[in-house]
Order: sequence, then C-alpha cells, then structure tokens
Amino acid sequence: MSVPPTTTTRYLPLSDATVFYRTAGSPSKPTILLLHGFPTSSHMFRNLIPILAPRYHVLAPDFPGFGFTTTQAGYKHTFAKLATTINEFLDKLSVTSFSMYIFDYGAPVGLRVALNRRHAVRALISQNGNAYREGLGDAWGPIQQYWRTGAAEDREAVRAGVLTAETTRWQYEFGTRHPERIAPESWTLDYALMSREGNAEIQLDLFKDYESNVALYPRFQEWFRQSQIPTLIAWGKNDPFFIPPGAAAFKNDLPLAELHMLDAGHFAGETETQELGLMILEFLEKNNI
Repeated sequence: MSVPPTTTTRYLPLSDATVFYRTAGSPSKPTILLLHGFPTSSHMFRNLIPILAPRYHVLAPDFPGFGFTTTQAGYKHTFAKLATTINEFLDKLSVTSFSMYIFDYGAPVGLRVALNRRHAVRALISQNGNAYREGLGDAWGPIQQYWRTGAAEDREAVRAGVLTAETTRWQYEFGTRHPERIAPESWTLDYALMSREGNAEIQLDLFKDYESNVALYPRFQEWFRQSQIPTLIAWGKNDPFFIPPGAAAFKNDLPLAELHMLDAGHFAGETETQELGLMILEFLEKNNI
C-alpha cells in the first residue's frame, strides 16, 4: 500500500513578508503551484495536495492578508503587490518551471505572475479562476458599485454584505450538491482570520483593487493566444461570483483547452476534490508533465 508524501507547513522570509506555505512531494519532480482565493488560504488545498504529491512537487502559499502569511508595516495590499510577493517566493525557492492552479483571487495573482515569467508556466488549471468580463456574476454588483464611486458608503455596504460569518459560510455552501463534504472548520477558520484587527480593511482595499484585474484581462487573454498554454478548466457551474460564460470564454483564446463544467458551487475544490484531483493528474500526464 503506497502512502502519499507528508504535507508539511513552512514559513519563508522575504523582503517585506513572511510567506506561510504547505508543501509535499519531492522537489525533483515537476512543480505545481496552487493559488487560493478569497476568503480562504492554502487550507483549501489540504485534501488535494495528497492526491497530487505522489507525482508532483506541490507548493501552496498563503497570500499576504490571508491565512498565516505576515507582512511588515507599510505593505500595500494590491493585486500587483501580491503577485510581486509570489514572484519573490518562487525566486527564493529557485522554482523556474511550474504548472499553476488558479482559483478566484488566485487567477489574477497567478496570471500576473505568468506575464512576468511567460516561459516558466508549463500548464494552467483554472477552477473558477476568471479572466473574462463575461465571467463576472451578479454577486459582484455591490463591489462593482464601489469600483464606480469609491464612496465610503459603498465601502461600508460591501463590509456589511460580504465580511460576515454568514456570507463566508454561504460562499462555501451555495450551489453545492454535497454540503456534507464541506468541513465546518473551513469557513470558521476563514472568518476567524478575516476578523483579525485590521484585516477587514485589507479585504476592502483588495475588493476595490480587483478592478485593476479586470483592466488586465486583455493582457491575460493575449498571453493565452500567444502561448497556447495547455489548459484545464474545471468550473463549478453554480458559482454566483464567476459564472459559466467565463469558463466558456477561455475556449475563444485557447481552443484546445479542456473544459469540464461541474455540478458544484464556487468551492468546487472542497466538494469535488477526488474528481478534480484525478482530472488534474490525467491532464498533466496527457501533456507529458
């Protein structure tokens, strides 16, 4: 009976942050970088890592402002800065080639990283990781209003509507057929960490800055067209934030991409972990990775 490699947790000091990350598998094997979304952390990959680690070297960092990564005073929480931190993280670990799993916030962070090291990314796996305007669902309404105005009252409306324990749990459970597969510590940990002093302001700053990612969508799409990067799209079709047209749009720029619509919600990786893990292994094997 084979036993998967043990997942370990580590801290990596960088220039202005100390990045917490989970890792498993031999560094001599091809690397997979797992990038989480809001409001979670590398904790969301705790069940996926053991599936991938027998064949791959898996790295799952927490972004600044999330999980257990810490930052120095003055760290500016923008998506450009998060990408700079992940680039530094990869450099510090001497990672020069990797496949990348992107989910939610992990998409704009990861795709910014890809623009900085276009030839390092061997394959792309998008689990509800959006790169198209048509992928933004109605749930973005209050945040888009905040983009338009930048007004204090709209910032407070986002705080009241999104940064609550109830909404955190709802993001996990909405649209899933299998709520029993979602560990309650997932949303409990997310909300506890989001409730730390000052963290709500970080999250609100990132909601406002998400508009800068939408402005970069054409550059992401240009990279898709130019690179024809091997791509697997595994999309929870009941996601109210990143809706199915966003998944389908990848095929316009990446006609050879694999597209799988899952009967799941935003956190398809929590509820369809086994299916998704096997899908990733088969996809990477087909692409000789």
